[in-house]
Amino acid sequence: MAAAYGGGGVGLLGALAAGTLIGQAKLARRAIGMAQSPPPRCDGVYGTELGAIDGQLPLKLAVLGDSSAAGYGVDRPRETPGALLAAGLAERLHRPVILRSMAVVGAESADLVPQREVAVDWQPDLAVVLIGANDVTHRVRLPIAVAHLAATVRRLRQAGIQVVVGTCPDLGTIRPIGQPLRWVVRRWSREMAAAQTIVAVEAGATTVSLGDLLGPEFAAAPETMFSSDRFHPSALGYAAAAAAMLPTLVEALHPAPEAQPSLSQDEGVRSLAQAAVEAVDRAGTEVRGARVAGRDNGPAGRWAQLRHRVRQLTERPHDPQTTHSTPVQPSVVE
Repeated sequence: MAAAYGGGGVGLLGALAAGTLIGQAKLARRAIGMAQSPPPRCDGVYGTELGAIDGQLPLKLAVLGDSSAAGYGVDRPRETPGALLAAGLAERLHRPVILRSMAVVGAESADLVPQREVAVDWQPDLAVVLIGANDVTHRVRLPIAVAHLAATVRRLRQAGIQVVVGTCPDLGTIRPIGQPLRWVVRRWSREMAAAQTIVAVEAGATTVSLGDLLGPEFAAAPETMFSSDRFHPSALGYAAAAAAMLPTLVEALHPAPEAQPSLSQDEGVRSLAQAAVEAVDRAGTEVRGARVAGRDNGPAGRWAQLRHRVRQLTERPHDPQTTHSTPVQPSVVE
């Protein structure tokens, strides 16, 4: 638990030369470009060709978070993670999905407060939260960052909204960040992801680790997995993240029967702290709260089920039928 909350990070920073890190950070900022335009608005209705089945209304999906949630770095609405998830849900559940994005480029966890209030007013069936990278790069204290995430999950769950959190990606996969800074931000982002898993599951969400999801693909084809700024994912990169999260979204909206799923030896129930640490090591790992013998807690704290979901790809959606919702205006830009 102490490791998940970043107990080693300060000591690590003290052991490295501060001047070297500052110099590496300046070089990285110069190397990482800026996208030419803000992310495209992806609000609208997906899967309209499916129609309503047996009188069912369309599902409502909200996306909260930072530039990775907004789709910064791509050019078309259908390439954003929100569009990919909405289209995937419509395809899997055979129902149209109304998507609304509250995400703001440059947002830190503290900036979730206005986003979640807009989401609560809209009352979606499911909210997806992608946050944490800017907290790491701006060195927001870990307990402060995850406290904002926990408060957001609790607020959404109290409103009856299902919540899935994609935890902080491994920023050590960003090649313009040189060594030793890349090694340091990898440690910081992994600590952030583990802490996010703990507080989000305790607050009632399910988490999916994104970690180094793009790492192997980036090493093989950096020109295709990352956008022109070499920091944010490309359309293919966002598709990889959406594929990792989609099975968990389907489960959140359409729970499987109570029967225990078939799990491998490295899956199953363990303490939440242990599950959080294990999830960091394998991208695409789902962590949700569990009960053992009718109890939520055991000797080591909250029980959790860890599961490695099979990634579900979806066809690239068409641009959505637009809705008349008022978009959230960006309050932070970087």
